[in-house]
Amino acid sequence: MSIADLRIDYSQAALSETDTDADPIAQFTKWFDEALRAQVPEPNAMGVSTVGEDGRPSSRILLIKDFDQRGFTWFTNYDSRKGEQLAKNTYAALLFHWVELERQVRIEGKVERVPADESERYFQSRPVKSRLGAIASLQSQPVTDRSVLEEQFAQAEAQYGEHPPRPTHWGGYRLKPDTIEFWQGRRSRLHDRIVYRLNDAGQWIKQRLQP
Repeated sequence: MSIADLRIDYSQAALSETDTDADPIAQFTKWFDEALRAQVPEPNAMGVSTVGEDGRPSSRILLIKDFDQRGFTWFTNYDSRKGEQLAKNTYAALLFHWVELERQVRIEGKVERVPADESERYFQSRPVKSRLGAIASLQSQPVTDRSVLEEQFAQAEAQYGEHPPRPTHWGGYRLKPDTIEFWQGRRSRLHDRIVYRLNDAGQWIKQRLQP
């Protein structure tokens, strides 16, 4: 079988304008809870796409750590490639794909760093070895081989033991959405797409898109 012949006809559910909440965050909460109940593997995994100064996009998978009316929050190294790109272009896109439910959620908006005390609270809640890893790894920088990285970790562990401090180059980002699209797979590729866009008055406008 060729790759072009790989296909599934989606049939689990439907999505209409009347099915969806007027507030996209409430709608996301509903779908996220359903993904949890369905035991979707890592339902908190999301694609994060940023754009460099050269206009070239870059994507990677991260884990969301919080979401509410303020936006969608994750934590990472500020000196990483995505951090450098966000410093120059503060707009980004997120993508959740819950294949078991035949669903996607696309989110776009402006990104800002969370306050330092929020980053500090989350950092201290992480396992000790994860905190040490954040100190040891110069994320996105070249390294000659694995042994160098392991030596950096050993040095951090020897220096800080069970109480590693949050490095200043590590913390949270929050994307404040202006566009959120909910996608439900349907038969014959006539998928349901409901998009919310934030207007100039700060109100969410909902409409259906053709697939």
